Amino acid sequence: MNAEIVAVGSEMLTPQRVDTNSLYLTAELNNLGVEVVTKYVIGDHLVLLASAVRLALSRSEIVILSGGLGPTEDDLTRDAVAEALERKLIYHPEIAEALEQRFARLNRKMAEVNKRQAFIIDGAAILPNERGTAPGQWIEESGAVVVLLPGPPHELKAMFERQCLPRLSRIVPSEVIRTVELRVAGMGESDLDQLIAPVYKKYQNPATTILAAAGDIQIHLRARCGTESEAQALLAEVAGPIELLLGERIYSRTGETIEAVVGDLLRASSATVSVAESCTGGMLGERLTSTPGSSDYFVGGFITYSDEMKIEMLGVPPEVLAEHGAVSKETAEAMANGARRRTRSTYALSITGVAGPDGGTEAKPVGTAYIGLATPSGTEILKRQFLGDRARIRSFAAQFALDFLRRRLSTRG
Repeated sequence: MNAEIVAVGSEMLTPQRVDTNSLYLTAELNNLGVEVVTKYVIGDHLVLLASAVRLALSRSEIVILSGGLGPTEDDLTRDAVAEALERKLIYHPEIAEALEQRFARLNRKMAEVNKRQAFIIDGAAILPNERGTAPGQWIEESGAVVVLLPGPPHELKAMFERQCLPRLSRIVPSEVIRTVELRVAGMGESDLDQLIAPVYKKYQNPATTILAAAGDIQIHLRARCGTESEAQALLAEVAGPIELLLGERIYSRTGETIEAVVGDLLRASSATVSVAESCTGGMLGERLTSTPGSSDYFVGGFITYSDEMKIEMLGVPPEVLAEHGAVSKETAEAMANGARRRTRSTYALSITGVAGPDGGTEAKPVGTAYIGLATPSGTEILKRQFLGDRARIRSFAAQFALDFLRRRLSTRG
C-alpha cells in the first residue's frame, strides 16, 4: 500500500517552522509496510488543499492530513476534504458540548468560534483528541482512507498511536519495509557511485538512494517484502557486496554519525581526545560533544584563531609560525602536540586552513587544510584541498578530522 502526507498551514511555508509530523508518520507507516510516496506542504488555501486530496486519492490508498483543524477561519482542512470528497459537513452538538466542558474545567469560557471544531465530514469516524480540542477524522472512500489529524505534534502522535494504528493494522496487507543505512567517509559521491552501481543497479527491490553531504555519504537500501526474514535476506544480498567494495571507508552500518562512532571507539579503548582548532572555530569540538556521554572521552579544546593564541595557549614555537605560516604541516603538528600535552589526552586533533572566501595564495589556495593527529606513538598530518564555500570547507575539515581519528582507532593494536 502507498500513502501520501499533506502538512497543512501557511506557517509551515515560513523559515521558522519545520514539518516534523511527516517524519514521524513516515516511520510509523513504514513499520506497517506502507510506502510513503509523496509529501506536500500546503498553505491555508481551500482550492489547493482540495485539489491535493483528489490527486492523492487517485493514486494512493492512504492519505493523511496534519493541521488545519483549529477553530479559526484559516483552518480549512475539514472544508477542503469535504469538498474533495463531495460530502457535507455535519455539526455535532455533543462535540461542542464536550469542548465547553473541557474549557470549564480550565475555568475558561469557550469562544463561539470553537464550535467550528464540531463539524465532521459526513460518514467520518470521529477520532477523540485527549490532548487538545480538535477531534480527528477517519474517512473511508472507495477503497481508500483519508485521515485528518491535528497539527500539534503531541496531539498528533497520541491520536495516531491510539486511534489510527489499530485501524490501519486491520486494512494494511502483511508486508514489511526494512532499511540499511551505510555511512561512508573519505571519498566523493561520483567515485562511490561508480564503484557500487554495478551491484545495486541489478535490483529494483531493494531501492537504493545515495545522499551526499560535506565529506559524508549515506547509502540507503530499502527493501519491501512479505516478511521480516525476506527483507533482511534481500538487504544482506545487496549490502554485502557493497560493503566489500567500500571496506574501511564505511564507518557505520546502522546510521550513526561519525562523531558517535568515534566516541564509541574512544570509550572502548578507555582513551580520551582533545582538539586544537583554527579555521573551524570550534566545529570539531562541538561535534564531538554533541553525542550524549561525550564527557567520558572528550577532555577539552582550544580555538586558537590568531598566531598569538597558538603560541600562548598551545606552545606553538614562534619560529615555526614565522618560517612556515599558520597554515602549514608544521603548525598543525605543533597545535596537535600542544593540545595533547596541555590536556594530557590520549589523542589530540588539530585543524588549520584557509576557509575563505579570502586569504588564499598560489601556494595555499582557499580550501587548503592541514589536519593533525597526535597519538601516544607520534604525530601524523594530513593535507587536504577542499572545494566549496566557507561553510562547506569548514564542514569538510571537521569531517575529515573525525574520520582521521576513526581510522586510527579502528586499526589500533
